[in-house]
Amino acid sequence: MLNKTILSNTLLLVCFFMSMTMSAQDTDASTVDASKPTNLYTQVNAAFEYQAHKNASDLYGTRINVQYAFDPDNLLLVEVPFLYNEATKNFGISDTRVRYFHALKRNITERLIAIAPYADITIPTGSFSNGLGADVWSLSAGVVAGYVVSPKIAMFPGIGYVHVTKPNDYPGNSQNGINLQTNMSVSFTQRAFLFINPIVTFLSDTIWSGEFNFNYMITPNKFKVNAGYFPNFTNDINTFRVGATLFL
Repeated sequence: MLNKTILSNTLLLVCFFMSMTMSAQDTDASTVDASKPTNLYTQVNAAFEYQAHKNASDLYGTRINVQYAFDPDNLLLVEVPFLYNEATKNFGISDTRVRYFHALKRNITERLIAIAPYADITIPTGSFSNGLGADVWSLSAGVVAGYVVSPKIAMFPGIGYVHVTKPNDYPGNSQNGINLQTNMSVSFTQRAFLFINPIVTFLSDTIWSGEFNFNYMITPNKFKVNAGYFPNFTNDINTFRVGATLFL
């Protein structure tokens, strides 16, 4: 029963965004180009998420992501997941993410379109005993560059320093390391694009992960849908998301 409730609530939320979009008048003359992560827009995202764990119980639920652009160069992101753990039979908030992104320089050259530092914090708001949180703070700061390879391909490589605090409820030590990503954006049409992002994080163990996220803009400047696969190869966790975004 709970499985159906989580899924139905997610679908209702997505349909709500769609109905708002279809009834809205497109009065904004500016063009939303979400294929470039260094383009900053105010938006609300909702997705149904399923996490398949090899060595732990599976989780699924809804992930809400709100992004507020103060101006074209500054953005604050708050992401809150609401998940259900199959083993513990508990549903609730998982760990919350807060990210600040600043486009420091734009259009440095014809191809180098942006230099953007960021700060990223994961807050242990999820219950570790209920299987909904990691019981650690994760703090990261770094920089992303935007480079246009061709009219349809752009690269957004990034490097960041990572600090993970000592857990409270199980043995372990704090960790410090480096995170590297090579995010590539491939645009098939003006409405359809794909992010391919291999990620490696060097902590006490090296963690290999990635992002494969296909997006389609249904209503230009207003509404898009997406489907993504987010593997963690090191810990054998496979995450799948299907969602929608409303640009405000």
